[in-house]
Amino acid sequence: MTKFGIIKERKNPPDRRVVFSPDGLKNAKSKFPEASFVVESSDIRVFTDENYEEAGFTVSDNIADAEVLLGVKEVPISDLIPNKKYFFFSHTIKKQPYNRDLLRAILDKNIELYDHEVIVGARGFRLIGFGRYAGIVGAYNGFRAWGLKFDTFELPKAETLVDQKALELELSRVSLPNIKIVLTGNGKVGGGAKEILDAMRIKEVSVEDYLNKTFDQPVYVQIDVLDYNKRKDGVVWDKSDFYKHPQEYISNFMRFAMVSDMYIAGHFFGDGAPFIYTRDDAKSKDFNIKVVADVSCDIDGPVATTLRASTIADPIYGYDPETEKEVDYKDSNAIVVMAVDNLPCELPKDASEGFGEMFLEYVIPAFFNDDKDGVLERARMTQDGKLTKRFSYLQKYVDGKE
Repeated sequence: MTKFGIIKERKNPPDRRVVFSPDGLKNAKSKFPEASFVVESSDIRVFTDENYEEAGFTVSDNIADAEVLLGVKEVPISDLIPNKKYFFFSHTIKKQPYNRDLLRAILDKNIELYDHEVIVGARGFRLIGFGRYAGIVGAYNGFRAWGLKFDTFELPKAETLVDQKALELELSRVSLPNIKIVLTGNGKVGGGAKEILDAMRIKEVSVEDYLNKTFDQPVYVQIDVLDYNKRKDGVVWDKSDFYKHPQEYISNFMRFAMVSDMYIAGHFFGDGAPFIYTRDDAKSKDFNIKVVADVSCDIDGPVATTLRASTIADPIYGYDPETEKEVDYKDSNAIVVMAVDNLPCELPKDASEGFGEMFLEYVIPAFFNDDKDGVLERARMTQDGKLTKRFSYLQKYVDGKE
């Protein structure tokens, strides 16, 4: 029997999400009766201790007897329990300097770390994550920013609403002008943003119509990498060529920026890919975008108006394209930027329920079928006090040599 522990989130600012909701744990227990679960007491989690107890699970201040500990954000070094298996987002796979000591401690304490971000299928695609909810909240926040910028409507903060249905209800009361909205990304983030656009009954149009026609209602277009990038030599290949040879491409986004009022960035940005638009592009008199909801939030990256991540408490700021500096979003020159980097935290109930469904589908079975699909093998970052072969590229990072 494998005993799983749902750990209390201890990182600041507090995160109310959890890997499994009470109903999610009940589903896990019914599908895998040989598994047992204990829940660490928490006063910040979106589901209360009583919710878990009512679902039939033990809630305790001490979960040290669990073998596998499941969390969301980084566990503070002082709270790591030696010789355990841990699942959480460690934010170390890109050699983030601020978490170097965390990875060192994990190795020192002989912890077997599985990072949610590297739980991938055989072809390398992520199996679990909060991306859909980032897209949902990011799109909502984008419209909230529009209303604030132009004093046309007021939407409550997403974090004050109970679930996605409540967000959609608020948006249904909004009256938009005949704006054009461009959405980059066809993955989970882009899909989440699309759910909001469709719930608002904003009409989706083709790339050709979007670029060439005017409409008497708000419209949007969802574009993929070959819509907003083109090969320098003009040859048209397929998407796989872009992913293999991104350095051979330049951005073709300006044709969308010229006719768009709002941009929702839900794309994945790979190493070597061209910027979607530059600071010089934003200076152009043809650049028409007034509100940017940068869900992807790569700082000083492909969306050049994103100077910094914003916060749930203070989610929007202005970007002055002339000075390339941050200004008040109400400034007449300002492009409004929403770049919150922890958007799913604003929808903790839905995000937790959705995450648990994926975790139950892809991860829990691996503990009871000898990991026949290699899910655990691929996601295991550390074992026996060492980095696994797949993550040996982090050794110099651990040693402080890069």
